[in-house]
Amino acid sequence: MSLIIGLAYLVGSIPFAFLLARRWGSDLRQVGSGNLGAANVLRASGVAAGILVALLDIGKGAVSVLLAERLHAGGPGVPAAAGLAAIAGHIYPVWLRFRGGKGVATACGVFSVLAPSATASALAIFLVSVMMTKYISVGSVVASVALPAMAYATGSPGPVVGAAAAASVLVVFRHRSNLARLRDGAERRIGRVAVASARLEDGRRPRV
Repeated sequence: MSLIIGLAYLVGSIPFAFLLARRWGSDLRQVGSGNLGAANVLRASGVAAGILVALLDIGKGAVSVLLAERLHAGGPGVPAAAGLAAIAGHIYPVWLRFRGGKGVATACGVFSVLAPSATASALAIFLVSVMMTKYISVGSVVASVALPAMAYATGSPGPVVGAAAAASVLVVFRHRSNLARLRDGAERRIGRVAVASARLEDGRRPRV
């Protein structure tokens, strides 16, 4: 079991955002929020790059659970723990001094395997929240908080509901700076992010 959890952590800690942004000429630690996630890649390298990184982060979350299910046939406990380890790996990657992203995309990948119905509901909540407020951070926090309840309501096993609750705590904790900026009226709206990305010079746009 510990080997599976460790493997999931390592899969989750692959810093796609950092590696791809560096390939395209940016150090995410010096751009925007300094966060090593898809939203900051969008600011640094454009919309296509941000989408690519989000998909890769979702993929590594899903892969971590699928690997655990393949390697362990004893119920949902180990896959749930592996998924949580992958989220922790994304947020606290050993390769980058435990400074990573905020875990939303990786959690989406994890729970799309563990609790697909609950994840679909949480994704709908995310989209509605972002459309209403124009803040990605609000959508991320609201969807993360809703996920455990959605998992319970859709009949997910106890270990999956527990992993969803733990992931929710991690994601909200990592968004504490966003929540502070929202309180101060300084959080960047999604329209402003799109405009800033559109102003990137052609020479800085990644080839994807």
